[in-house]
Amino acid sequence: MHEWALAEGVIKTADKFAEEQGMEEVTEVRIAIGELQQIEHEIIEFALDQMRTPRMKNAKFVIETVTATFKCRKCGHEWKLDTGKLDEETGEAIHFVPEMVHVYLKCSNCGSPDFEVTEGRGVWLANMKGRKRD
Repeated sequence: MHEWALAEGVIKTADKFAEEQGMEEVTEVRIAIGELQQIEHEIIEFALDQMRTPRMKNAKFVIETVTATFKCRKCGHEWKLDTGKLDEETGEAIHFVPEMVHVYLKCSNCGSPDFEVTEGRGVWLANMKGRKRD
């Protein structure tokens, strides 16, 4: 369950950033999660809730999924991941190692396996809101 490790990283990073910015209280934390990560939102939400720091005791955690998009290096075609076309085994492989997407997918236009992931990887703090010290 890497969701717990990710939640811990988010909490530590958000708390450190809040301290650096002089925030007494964090009111909202927006987290962007790339679709290729296939994070279970319910699990990470629960983990975030359990790991709250005193500065985040009333914070609202908002999780946004960033759609996976690709660009073919051969023909320049851009497309989005259609998770409905992935079988369970493929989905699991990509979930644990997002770089495996290159093994399972090909350009939907020319069939080339040479493409880049332009969006949809990683987990990051997209935005934070809070109240500064007086």
